[in-house]
Amino acid sequence: MAEFIKGMDLSTMLELERCGAKYFDGGKEKDILQIMKDYGVDTIRLRLWNDPKSESGEAYGAGNNNLEETIAIGKRIGKDFGVLLNFHYSDFWADPGKQIKPKAWKDFGMEELEQAVYDFTKESLTAVLEAGVNVTMIQVGNELSNGLLWPEGKMPNYENIAKLVSAGIRACREVKAEIPLMIHLDNGGNNELYRDWFDHYIPLGEDFDYIGLSYYPFWHGNLESLSANMNDIAVRYGKKLIVTEVSMGYTMEDYSEYEKLPDSERKGYATRPELVSGIDYPMTVQGQADFTKDFLNRVASVADNKGSGFFWWEPAWIPVPGSGWATPASLEYMNDKGPCGNEWANQALFDYDGNVLPAFGVIRDFKKE
Repeated sequence: MAEFIKGMDLSTMLELERCGAKYFDGGKEKDILQIMKDYGVDTIRLRLWNDPKSESGEAYGAGNNNLEETIAIGKRIGKDFGVLLNFHYSDFWADPGKQIKPKAWKDFGMEELEQAVYDFTKESLTAVLEAGVNVTMIQVGNELSNGLLWPEGKMPNYENIAKLVSAGIRACREVKAEIPLMIHLDNGGNNELYRDWFDHYIPLGEDFDYIGLSYYPFWHGNLESLSANMNDIAVRYGKKLIVTEVSMGYTMEDYSEYEKLPDSERKGYATRPELVSGIDYPMTVQGQADFTKDFLNRVASVADNKGSGFFWWEPAWIPVPGSGWATPASLEYMNDKGPCGNEWANQALFDYDGNVLPAFGVIRDFKKE
C-alpha cells in the first residue's frame, strides 16, 4: 500500500457510463480508469449498500451499489488499483443525518442486529474477494458520527455502537486479517466530536487501523480547523489518518442544460450561495486547484507522520441525464422530500463536459516530503 494514498470514490462509475458520461484529457477521450492511472491515483473507494431497491424492485439510484454492482466495478478496476470497500449497513445513504436499517433488518433488536452485521460483512467480503477484487482496506460503517443502525445504535448509546462496529471488524478479521480497517466519522474540523467518539469507542470496541475523516469546506469549517483536529487526534490515538471524503467546488454555474430535468426535479447545489460562505478559496477552477494543494500539504504534514492520504468523493460524477443522488423509490425509503437530481457536479475533478480540471494535475504532481 502506498505511503500516501491518492484515492478516488468511483462508486457511480458504471451508472455514469450507462447514462452516457464521457471523459477527456487534453481534448482526447479516455477511459475513466486510464485517466485515474495517468494522474497518480492508486486506490478506488467503493460503497456497498445492502439492498438498494424497493420491495417492488425499483432501483434507488446513485450507482445502485449492491453486492453485484460493487463486484462489477471492482473487477473492472482490476489489479492496477487498491480498493477501499465501504460498508454502509443500510439500503441507501448512511451519514450523520440518517442511518436507516436495511429493510430486511427493520424489525431486528440489538442481538439480531449484531449478528446481522457480522453475517452480512463476512458473506459480502468473502464474495468480493472470491471475485478477485483487490481489497486493500475496509471501512466498517460510513460517517458514524451519530452512530449506525438507528435507533439501537444511535448516539449516545456507545455500548451498542461499539458492539455493532466490532461485529463488522471481527468478521473482516476472520475473512482476511491482514486487510487494514478504518472507522470513519464526518465533520473533520470538529475536534470535540472526534475526541468524544473515540474516547468512548476505544475502551469498548475492537481495535482498528485507520481513523477516516470527511472534510467538505462548505460544511466543516476552514482548513486550519481540519489541521488542528488531525494533529490532535494523531497524537491522542496513535492511528493513521485518511481524509476519506473530500471535495471542493470549481464553479457556481448551473448545469441544468446537462441534466435536462425540470427545476422541480433538480437538486441544484451549484447555485446555492450559502454553501460558499467562510471557505478558504473561491469556487473557481483556480480556487479548486489552490485548495487542493493546500489541503494535500496539510494532510501530509500531520503530526507523527500519521497523515496517510485522501479520497476525493465522486470526482467523476458529471451531470448526465439519468444519474442523480436518489430516485422516487429511495426518497420513500429515506422519508426525504427530494428532489432527485445531481447535487455534486460542481465538486467534480472534471468540468460539466467531462474535461480534466487543473486540480487533478496538482494531485498527480504532489509528493509527500
